[in-house]
Amino acid sequence: MNISEKNVRMLLEEITSQCDANWIAFSGGLDSSILGQIKKEQGLNAITIITKDFLGTDLEYSQIMGKHIGVNLELRYVNINEILNAVKGTIKILKNFNDIEIRNSIVSYLYLNTLKEKNVKKVITGDGADEIFAGYNFLIKKNHAELRTELRRMKEIMHFTSQKIASELGISVQMPYINENVIKLAETLPIEHLVNQKNGVKFGKWVLRKAFENDLPPNVIWREKTPMQDGSGTTGLTKMFDSVITDDVYQEKTKKIKSKDGVTIRTKESLHYYELYRENFKVPEYDGNKNICPDCNAELITNSKFCRMCGKFPL
Repeated sequence: MNISEKNVRMLLEEITSQCDANWIAFSGGLDSSILGQIKKEQGLNAITIITKDFLGTDLEYSQIMGKHIGVNLELRYVNINEILNAVKGTIKILKNFNDIEIRNSIVSYLYLNTLKEKNVKKVITGDGADEIFAGYNFLIKKNHAELRTELRRMKEIMHFTSQKIASELGISVQMPYINENVIKLAETLPIEHLVNQKNGVKFGKWVLRKAFENDLPPNVIWREKTPMQDGSGTTGLTKMFDSVITDDVYQEKTKKIKSKDGVTIRTKESLHYYELYRENFKVPEYDGNKNICPDCNAELITNSKFCRMCGKFPL
């Protein structure tokens, strides 16, 4: 273990051990598994969201890791009606119709509501590891200079919908990976300690993998990045809406929305989300003095490559 790995490990252990939450949002992925490993001696409970109707990967890995670290794991199985109700609740809180963000945030909404029903007030999450330690798949393809620039940009604009949803539900989210000291340490690391190769395959979050390599199973340490929507199975919503909304209905409704609201709808899934959005909120207003999205007229976040309101990418 090199000095970078030792420093990252020691700091994460210190910060995570100080978290007083006794629940963790658990996917069995690298980020939550590391935190679970650190907290395993402190009476930790874990919750994983599994969709009954769509295939996801989190079930296998959360069970592997739950057994490995001896955590009290609760598998929360949700059916399609619960998912669709979660979509409505998520849109009301986030106040957008961004299909990717909503699809990912449904998982947070479901586990946070489950914890609320248990009167849980605090939860640990693995949010931020991908942004701080270069975990996203698109990052590992960049050269060193590009990666540095992109990590700086992401740090400036990163936001986590779990925080907003939790706040609405009266729950505090504890996120060790975005602790100020962790961020500062990550900024000092050589690029090769963030992205490196094993057996010809590039991996992000290299320093995290190496720092905890002897604590977690190899199939977890070297598990490639899986988006939350894929792990939980909520990515199946895209196919479902494609099958239940006919092409004729889609064409008719999107044409009407474009004419009446000036909003471009790009997918059938987005159509459903937009209709739910409009039940509660007005059309994004055009402001000629601000940088706006060409598809929905919402104000764009500086340095962002996508619209948080409608999900248009790239801008």
